[in-house]
Amino acid sequence: MYKILLVEDDLILGDTIFDILESAGFEATWVKDGQKALDQTFITNYDLFLFDVNVPFINGFELLKDLRASGDITPAIFITARVDIDSFSRGFEIGADDYIKKPFEIEELIIRISAQIKKSFKTYNKNIVYKDLSFSIDKKEIFKDNQKIHITPTEFKLFELFIKNIGKMISKEEILYHVHSGDEGSEAALRVQISKLKKIGLEITNLRGVGYRCEQV
Repeated sequence: MYKILLVEDDLILGDTIFDILESAGFEATWVKDGQKALDQTFITNYDLFLFDVNVPFINGFELLKDLRASGDITPAIFITARVDIDSFSRGFEIGADDYIKKPFEIEELIIRISAQIKKSFKTYNKNIVYKDLSFSIDKKEIFKDNQKIHITPTEFKLFELFIKNIGKMISKEEILYHVHSGDEGSEAALRVQISKLKKIGLEITNLRGVGYRCEQV
């Protein structure tokens, strides 16, 4: 399941959005202020941020600004009643990917979230094809020759990271941080996991002393 960090201090609206996200198949974390949101980003790697602007301690704008300054490129959507041009301009300037205006329809929220997740894979399609592998973005399923592939959650995180960065070198440190949500991971275990991904069809090159790259095909 894709992980979404929701920041909303309105208890009724927050509870409603949380239920919508869970019902749509997302794994949601709901916090009521910007400081708790910032703390959560050190614990978990999220697939999408859903931030209200006017929240306590650190507002949505400052929260996203701090995250972008730290190098976090997680897709971010602001949910806000603000509709003035200055607010829109500031939000996009600091790194927002989309806005959704309150009040909104459930379907609109899910459509916008799904669109941003697809864009994080650099595609507008529901499926990514790599050689004889097909990855369903919506269902988070991998198929090889029309047969579903089963891998561990950690291997799946690694698979997603490589699929999002085909042709790009990824450092060992970045890989270990992503796969283990900020905790220190084992390089020996990483080598085993990469070997498993090679067996299912990913062409991964070890750039010795630097990192790894999933080759374009």
